[in-house]
Amino acid sequence: MNGQLFVFSAPSGTGKSTIIESLREYTLSTMYSVSHTTRPPRGDEKDGVDYFFVDEAEFKDMISRGEMVEWALVYGRYYGTSAASLRSWISSGLDVLLDVDTEGALNIKRVFDDSVLIFILPPSIEELERRLVKRGTDMPEVIQSRMAQALRIISECVHYDYVIVNDDLTEAVKQAEAIIKACRCRTPRVVRWMEERFRIGAAGGATEDGAAACRTGDDE
Repeated sequence: MNGQLFVFSAPSGTGKSTIIESLREYTLSTMYSVSHTTRPPRGDEKDGVDYFFVDEAEFKDMISRGEMVEWALVYGRYYGTSAASLRSWISSGLDVLLDVDTEGALNIKRVFDDSVLIFILPPSIEELERRLVKRGTDMPEVIQSRMAQALRIISECVHYDYVIVNDDLTEAVKQAEAIIKACRCRTPRVVRWMEERFRIGAAGGATEDGAAACRTGDDE
């Protein structure tokens, strides 16, 4: 059975990365998407494992050829996800977790219409600000910029398939796990598997080969 794409988005400070990291340990059939980037490797990073490292010319060529399902320019470096990589992973039966912004998520949905979009919300805007301050990594003006951006991002959650309110991390991870479990049993996905395994046509009847096999079995 083919895998699925589970696309996560959220404002900074909601715990999205922690939830995704927990899901990576949830099952062996789940993996985190490996992005292409034009930045050089750091430390022990390996090509094809941490990122696909390419030069800027190659990255731009991939964009012009329509091979990037989503991409962004961050601090002068390009990051993006190729459609070919996603197709390869899901065709091998892996469920793929992606962490992208709302624009990238909606682009992925347009290309992979059975992908599942999951938005992580903070319990309140006040709690989000408290978390950002508690991290102690940003100056006050940066936090205010993140808060303004958060309000814009949160307004996009109406386009998502599921919304998880992360007021308790353990419970939020359980909810994400439940979504993955349920989506693995969605009828369209299982029907595609049935068509391959049981030779059942899209209309619900057996194919000619399948019907012949059944008749042979009955005659015996």
